[in-house]
Amino acid sequence: MNYIDRIIDNQFNLLMEAFGATLIVGPKGCGKTTTAKQKANTIIEFQDEEKRENYIDMAENRPSRLLRGEKPVLLDEWQDAPKIWGAVRKDVDDSGETGQYILTGSTSNTADTPHTGTLRIARLKMYPMSLYESGESNGNVSLMELFDNKDVNDEEWESDLSIDELVFAICRGGWPRAINNKSRAAKLIVAKTLYEQTAYVDISNVDKRKRNPAWAESILKSYARNICQLTEYRNIFKDVKSDTNMVESTFYEYLEALQKLYIIEDVEAWCPSIRSKTAIRASKKKNLIDPSLAVAAFGVDPDYFDKDYKTLGFLFESLVIRDLKIYSSEHGGKVSYYRDRYGLEADVVLHLADGRYALIEVKLGQGEIEEGSQHLLEIERLIVEHNKKETQVPLRLPDLKIVITGVKYGYIRPDGVYVVPIGCLKD
Repeated sequence: MNYIDRIIDNQFNLLMEAFGATLIVGPKGCGKTTTAKQKANTIIEFQDEEKRENYIDMAENRPSRLLRGEKPVLLDEWQDAPKIWGAVRKDVDDSGETGQYILTGSTSNTADTPHTGTLRIARLKMYPMSLYESGESNGNVSLMELFDNKDVNDEEWESDLSIDELVFAICRGGWPRAINNKSRAAKLIVAKTLYEQTAYVDISNVDKRKRNPAWAESILKSYARNICQLTEYRNIFKDVKSDTNMVESTFYEYLEALQKLYIIEDVEAWCPSIRSKTAIRASKKKNLIDPSLAVAAFGVDPDYFDKDYKTLGFLFESLVIRDLKIYSSEHGGKVSYYRDRYGLEADVVLHLADGRYALIEVKLGQGEIEEGSQHLLEIERLIVEHNKKETQVPLRLPDLKIVITGVKYGYIRPDGVYVVPIGCLKD
């Protein structure tokens, strides 16, 4: 099977050049091990059942012996042998060399060690594949070129992705195994299996605490129903409570476990001072790492969304958020949202490490583009008005205003708003 290049490859190369070890984290099935193997000369897989017992015993008693292979050494799912962390850190200190070790992990659990690995072990977050990485976006529009080139005029773009293909991509997800499978059914079953594995196995294995799979499913189903919405945690709990006898403290414990597994990944609010604090919504927007997990929680197939366009819109927003995080990752991209009680919103506010940012609305259909554009222009107007009053601490104006859509054609509006089909976007 040929390796499909990933957008984080450049970041991975940089971290290997700069640090003694790199830890790649992310949900199961997103491709961490495959990416790591492209650079590794020695591979230690702690989940290899034929060698696992020997590896664990060695890691417990003489962890340095596992580090002797030709560098770089890959230590896959290292958290199964936590003493490895300290051994890697010490060897990095002793050798002073960079690019010596690669660690992968599907949970955010840290090792029980007094050493954090700071400035020795770098951390790299990996997501499932974006539409550009899977070959479904033609990449005619570069997100970073939009930021860099302010003189783009009269551009038009055309997506090759039909609405049916987009719906299928949402249901299938960005899981490399699903993308590489041949039949439609085999592509769709991967997310369903990951969902079940999360609820029935991983949520208990993450910290070796037995948890109720039905309760985990109830939380995931509620998250799916509320994906990309500003639902309070207490409302999620009420939803779960109606089906279970779970107490609130246990609910939050389950949420924490799902976050450690990189399954839940909520979106923070952007709260600029263009409205009063009481006007701006500040709760987290509920989200999952990939929209296919929500579809799996619903237990439906792509044909279902012929009748439920509203839910499809929220799932489309989740897919866009996933892809924007991937496309902006090399530039320190951070995703948030803006919404106030007057109904003004930007579904995504994308900040780069250099201070530039984009206001983005996500609109699946053609008929919503005008409304989304007006929201972005109104936020910009409010910032201008704020800066007239607050000359000492002005807010930066948005560098880009974009409506990302599921339609075929993209263009630049006369008011400067970019209309970009998701099937054209890349990093």
